[in-house]
Amino acid sequence: MLSSSSYSFFFFGLVRLLFLSGHCFAADPFVFLDWRVSYLTGSPLGVKQQVIGINGQFPGPILNVTTNWNVVVNVKNDLDEPLLITWNGLQHRKNSWQDGVSGTNCPIPAGWNWTYQFQVKDQIGSFFYFPTLNFQRAAGGFGGIIVNNRDVIPLPFGLPDGDITIFIGDWYTKSLKKLREEVEDEGELGAPDGILINGLGPYRYDQDLVPEGIPFEVINVEPGKTYRLRVHNVGVSTSLNFRIQNHNLLLVETEGSYTNQQLYTDMDIHVGQSYSFLMTMDQNATSDYYIVASPRFSNASSWRKPVGVAVLHYSNSMGPASGPLPNPPNENDVFTSMNQARSIRWNVTASGARPNPQGSFKYGQITVTDVYVILSRPPELIDGKLRTALNGISYFSPSTPLKLAQQFSLPGVYKLDFPNKIMNRPPKLDTSLINGTFKGFMEIIFQNNNTAVHSYHLDGYAFFVVGMDFGLWTENSRGTYNKWDGVARSTVQVFPGAWTAILVSLDNSGIWNLRAENLDAWYLGQELYLSVINPEKDTDEMAMPANTIYCGALSPLQNDQAHRVNFSGASLISIGSNIFLINLLMAVLALSASRHS
Repeated sequence: MLSSSSYSFFFFGLVRLLFLSGHCFAADPFVFLDWRVSYLTGSPLGVKQQVIGINGQFPGPILNVTTNWNVVVNVKNDLDEPLLITWNGLQHRKNSWQDGVSGTNCPIPAGWNWTYQFQVKDQIGSFFYFPTLNFQRAAGGFGGIIVNNRDVIPLPFGLPDGDITIFIGDWYTKSLKKLREEVEDEGELGAPDGILINGLGPYRYDQDLVPEGIPFEVINVEPGKTYRLRVHNVGVSTSLNFRIQNHNLLLVETEGSYTNQQLYTDMDIHVGQSYSFLMTMDQNATSDYYIVASPRFSNASSWRKPVGVAVLHYSNSMGPASGPLPNPPNENDVFTSMNQARSIRWNVTASGARPNPQGSFKYGQITVTDVYVILSRPPELIDGKLRTALNGISYFSPSTPLKLAQQFSLPGVYKLDFPNKIMNRPPKLDTSLINGTFKGFMEIIFQNNNTAVHSYHLDGYAFFVVGMDFGLWTENSRGTYNKWDGVARSTVQVFPGAWTAILVSLDNSGIWNLRAENLDAWYLGQELYLSVINPEKDTDEMAMPANTIYCGALSPLQNDQAHRVNFSGASLISIGSNIFLINLLMAVLALSASRHS
């Protein structure tokens, strides 16, 4: 029997649900969050600078949910420029309205707030969120996402004793606006000023390189226990090697896929990638241990800046960490790094978000319907400015988001004509989309003619990494593809002078962003969008949110623009449509309360 106070709590929870989501009832739990995104003053590398925090935290809070939960995040933009947040790796099934990139959403203006609402439908794993506009991720604004298994689906390993999130990334002490200017002027960034771990600078492992007084991360553990480490490279453009002194890393999951469980002494983690490892505290703790994130493929012999170093502290440790850092891999051995990437395989017998094993989806037996060979090159002059391009097209972001233009059938905003290979013509600025076939099976080959490692991310999907090699991809390269247990993930690296091939099943309606995760390449135009429309069912996608912000050609529709600062929930129309339901709930609850009083 419920008390009257329980009924009141239940009633107000339902009312909040009605106002925020427009739904009457929900079978899956909801989590409500309020995030204030603002500038903070920090000194990660000993130099005072402006960073972007959430609710006063840098990095931001962890979003910890379970498969199929509904997430409602009210974001207040206290920056001095527009903001969007994306949820790297969350698929937003049939709901690209919540993706938080310039092609799907109008930016949240400074001083405004906007409410994201989405379901982590049929997903598990380790992801992260970050701001997508104007190079903002270089200043922070990122945080972790954990999507846990439902209780009815067991983990493919023993339940860990703890769960630890670790952010690694290169870092610059220059201001965000200065970084943007340099990218526009030079086409790329110079070497970073250091590497951060969880937003903090390095432990003083070298008195010549690391000044005194820099705060560093300490991860406290208990001897004999096993922890799950979720490691994300949230940096600007540098691939990093992650390792922990005297400890092995058992890889178990990457970006929503359980992997074959393999031991590694270190792991190359490229920009935008996420991994989770199991690590047992099996050392004698004569001292603390180094946690290291060091740059890869960046001429390490000339690297005279601090690498990222944190401390692993056993509760029975007998002293601080000291001595040399654990050795990194051979800097020039790109082949070893590629072989490591090839060794990461899908656990075909483990169940992920659904009870059926991951390997029950026989991707290697599906006929490919579309093939795109996407070529990247170093920055080049386009219309007198240094730009990056894919297949000779540098993405031009229109003032009206693509998704809104599609919703309102606005002509001339974009074209569905992205070429499936490099064209024999000068590079150009354009808003050209891939016209994806709904429920088609697409093969994408990334060919990297640049001199640096690039990683590419596709929103809305997990794709299968089926092959990678050095040289030029040819039709014969398909003979090397892994058609059985290539890992499914959302971010993949492409080594310089090499190619990577992925396969993706286009079963998620919407407009989805395909981008370089390296911020300099992305900022200068290395992105495009994939349009996937179900031609047989117009209502296949989620409806446009009631709280949509309008911009560009649709700005006149934002009638309450001057007043929309303190509220970003459902529109007055949708609120009004729920009055009858609210009154009905009040009557039902009052009757129930009287019967049980």
